[in-house]
Amino acid sequence: MSVAERWPLEAADPDCVDPAAAAELLRPAPWRRLVVVGDSVAAGVREAVDGYRDRCFADRLGDALAATRAPFAYANLGEPGLELAAIRARQLPAALGRRPDLALVAAGGNDALGRDFDGERVRRELAALVAPLAHAGALVVTIGLFDLARSGLPPADVAPVMAERFDALDAITAALAAEVGGIHVDTHHHPRSADPAIYSRDRIHANARGHAIAFAAIADALARAA
Repeated sequence: MSVAERWPLEAADPDCVDPAAAAELLRPAPWRRLVVVGDSVAAGVREAVDGYRDRCFADRLGDALAATRAPFAYANLGEPGLELAAIRARQLPAALGRRPDLALVAAGGNDALGRDFDGERVRRELAALVAPLAHAGALVVTIGLFDLARSGLPPADVAPVMAERFDALDAITAALAAEVGGIHVDTHHHPRSADPAIYSRDRIHANARGHAIAFAAIADALARAA
């Protein structure tokens, strides 16, 4: 059965990319050791959607890279519910121990949703996570959160504050990625970012459709950087 037959909606979605095409896009890339760190976004929490592969964006990236190189190592250390300080404490030593040449970081959302959001503290904590990875020789790739606040899904009294915080988090993350010579994938401003159809019924996480869209953006950014 072809990809189009198994996942017809994904195959027809202009914001997605065919798995084989993604692998070919990334064939020239040098990376052979991918590590993923972060929270539930990194871990791939999602809801299945008919017509789309039920695969998170990080696993999709691992699949695409593994398809055209050997040996290849992939480890996803993401854990749901963690703020930046806990991610650094629990995941950074293991990540560095794997000697990654590519590190995908999806973190900060729980800090932004916390009772007391301090942008400077978030910047310091995120820098303490990404800088050691970059200094160890990994290309650091950060990914922006989709624009949940403007999707119409959060309560109206919460959405404005959420939008302000997620905008700030995205700006902080993009700046830090640039500082360490990395790449920030700007999915926060993706045309589908505020589309309620890309979110799970928990109204927090992306669904499988959202993960497919995020992966396509990541693959395009990395292909251009390779």
